[in-house]
Amino acid sequence: MARSTNARRPATLASLAAELGVSRTTVSNAYNRPDQLSPELRKRVLETARRLGYPGPDPVARSLRTRKAGAVGLLLTENLSYAFRDPGAVGFLEGLALACEDAGQGLTLIPASPEREDVAAVHRAGVDGFVVYSVPEDDPHLAAVLERPVPVVVCDQPRLDNLDWVGPDDRRAIKTVADHLIGLGHRRIGVLCMRLARGRNDGPASVQRQANASFHVQKARLTALAEEFSEAGVDWTTVPVVERFDHTLESGASAAAQALEIDPEITALVCTSDILALGALREARNRGLRVPEDLTITGFDGIPDAERAGLTTVRQPWLEKGRAAGRLLLETSEPSRPRHIQLETQLIAGSTSGPPRSGEEFWFGP
Repeated sequence: MARSTNARRPATLASLAAELGVSRTTVSNAYNRPDQLSPELRKRVLETARRLGYPGPDPVARSLRTRKAGAVGLLLTENLSYAFRDPGAVGFLEGLALACEDAGQGLTLIPASPEREDVAAVHRAGVDGFVVYSVPEDDPHLAAVLERPVPVVVCDQPRLDNLDWVGPDDRRAIKTVADHLIGLGHRRIGVLCMRLARGRNDGPASVQRQANASFHVQKARLTALAEEFSEAGVDWTTVPVVERFDHTLESGASAAAQALEIDPEITALVCTSDILALGALREARNRGLRVPEDLTITGFDGIPDAERAGLTTVRQPWLEKGRAAGRLLLETSEPSRPRHIQLETQLIAGSTSGPPRSGEEFWFGP
């Protein structure tokens, strides 16, 4: 089909300026520096632009000219849907978005599959700085971010001395869970943890794998649990630690089943996230186990679903974490040294933890 020769060519900044009888700078200011024009002149420019079909200054050309993209990049080494599916990530994303709104900045999500090493998305991202959300220390996407000459703030992990950082004290936080369980009398425990390294492992995590973990948060939590339970007389090498690569309810359920198969006498399952713990609760119900009479289950994060389920967990401030990361990145002053913001956490002793069953009690297990 032949293209009509009567179609009007889209207006340009130059043609709009000619139509109005003003300079191109005046037209540009109507969009980018409205304080430089009188309200009447700006209104006339914008109305004429709409009539002629002028869409406004080219944002790509503007960013090249100003060397500013007007957006913050959020790097998370997960699929894009994770940012909208995982409750903790959703809370963090809301806080970061609020900080961007306050500063008049946009937000660009830069997902990177944890099982791929293609860093092109980092290289081509048009952003003025990066918030790096919970990645391992050896992640190639993190290395690509650090090659860019822009500010960087790390949330949770890794904790690097030369970068701004926001997150909780994971060791101290998980120790409150350990002390709670030890105080209740638990010594026969199992642990369900999130991924420890970039390489997939869905199964038991050896003591060596725990020690070599490249995800600092998980390593810190496991190390603190080992220290606390060892002081209570538990041989950590006998504790089943079951790792799952994917952070889902299904992963928590299958990990709980595996831990109980390794040691059917477990009286408590310590989970390093609420998602895993909620999956473990599902598996316990499927097995006819009473929680906490037959099996105590604890989590970590304090997401809404966990609190609704009465889960014993550690609550961390997800919204404030995102907001704090955004504020650190968007502050205009150049810091003389890296800044670290450590967020407070709180142990929530819910209905899923209680004393271990005695040897005389009947256990409704398989």
